[in-house]
Amino acid sequence: MLPFSPLLMAIVESAIVLFAGQVLQTATTNSARQILTGQAQTAGTSSGQFKTSVCNSLTVMFSCAKLNVDVRSFSSFTAVSLPSATNANGTLANNYVYQPGNPGDVVVVRLIYQWPIFASALGFGLVTSANNTNTLVATAAFRNEPY
Repeated sequence: MLPFSPLLMAIVESAIVLFAGQVLQTATTNSARQILTGQAQTAGTSSGQFKTSVCNSLTVMFSCAKLNVDVRSFSSFTAVSLPSATNANGTLANNYVYQPGNPGDVVVVRLIYQWPIFASALGFGLVTSANNTNTLVATAAFRNEPY
């Protein structure tokens, strides 16, 4: 029973991290639609308002205070260049911007969340960032519609 318990705990936590990543990706896809269709731009949606909209679509699994939103616009898909979500030491880079772009611009929406890992002492490789966390990054890339 002793070797089985840590293994079971790691399996359950891995499943939770994968599920959280999928929930975050779904929220990214759904919220990016506001920018894709021009709703956010024509309404003058601010960074804080967009983040609140994203938070409203997330489940109780997430803390909105820990959610980071990065929205960048580019002239073409080949011009896309994204900075890392974390620094070399695994802490959040905090270099996130809100640039929803204009009609026809290429936009990349990223939601970044550091998910706490409780089974980190077991050494199963779920910890990818500082403070025993796994940095989840959900991304949506698209060209804005001609709104």
